[in-house]
Amino acid sequence: MYEQFYGLTGKPFQLNPDPTFYFGSRQHRRAMAYLEYGLHQNEGFIVVTGEVGAGKTTILRSLLSKLDAAQVVAGQLVSTQLDAEDMLRLAASSFGLRTKGVEKSDLLLSLEAFLVATSQQGKRALLIVDEAQNLTPRAVEELRMLSNFQLETHALLQSFLVGQPEFRRTMQSPEMSQLRQRVIAACHIGPMDLEETRGYVEHRLTCVGWKGDPQFLDGAFEAVFQGTGGVPRRINAVCDRLLLSGFLAGKHELSRADVEAVTHEIHDETHDAAAAAGGDAPPPAADGAQETARRPRAGGGGRIDARALDDAAKLLARAQSDPIEERLTRIENRTNAIVALLEQLLDALRPQAPKKSKSNHEP
Repeated sequence: MYEQFYGLTGKPFQLNPDPTFYFGSRQHRRAMAYLEYGLHQNEGFIVVTGEVGAGKTTILRSLLSKLDAAQVVAGQLVSTQLDAEDMLRLAASSFGLRTKGVEKSDLLLSLEAFLVATSQQGKRALLIVDEAQNLTPRAVEELRMLSNFQLETHALLQSFLVGQPEFRRTMQSPEMSQLRQRVIAACHIGPMDLEETRGYVEHRLTCVGWKGDPQFLDGAFEAVFQGTGGVPRRINAVCDRLLLSGFLAGKHELSRADVEAVTHEIHDETHDAAAAAGGDAPPPAADGAQETARRPRAGGGGRIDARALDDAAKLLARAQSDPIEERLTRIENRTNAIVALLEQLLDALRPQAPKKSKSNHEP
């Protein structure tokens, strides 16, 4: 909605990982260097951990976008609560091997044959496991066993394990001692500092043609940093809402107060969503949105109901934070409400026809 208002070519703060928006903060560059070093070594395990929303998946996708398919065959999987055999089947499937109805022994033979053939073609096989904190110890051990595949003195498979901080605790457990010996590099991605937070926001805006509109006033970037802790995904959520709020208010300058208002709003909605997920009644504002959307316009002549526009902003934002069960049961009402409010906005923006003056010669 706000892209055209601010002259942007796209949405700068989408929550889905996108390698075209990769920002090389100090810690992200370090993590990328470790992964590239691992590719050069062509053996063992590289472990990268980070908090939720720290940008781990974006780094992976950025790396994958740069891989030469003529040299590296990459398989990628996002783990859930996998045990050993499930881990093996998903790993084989990520390389395009048939796994349905195949015994484990035959699956191991097929995987080894694939890895040998890949090596003989002058290529390397790389397995990337995202969300590695969900792996059971037995699944991690299965990965270690796969690293035993060799052709003469060359390892046939290299693995990158990427996950949340809990995976570090898994790695430190006594049963992981053999795996730790195969780890050639490990790093942790922490939050960005204030300067990097500002650079991150400006970088993403520049990627979609930002020319200084909106302008961030003194203290705005500091408020973004304080409200998000320098975590990329949180920054995206706050800045996306900030631009939407600025658009609805017709603002081309965004202040510290604007950022703080949005941050507090998101904080309150997150707590409301968590309470609803725990069995409490859903917030009444969302269910009453359809009635708000149908409220008569105040005054006509292009004026917009400010309360209705505020409700629209909250509806759009809440659609991103509600639990999936609530979205499925209330999506139709929200869609109708948002459409009605957008129609009201468009009506208000259309130029009004000039009123005809009465002629003295009218009969």
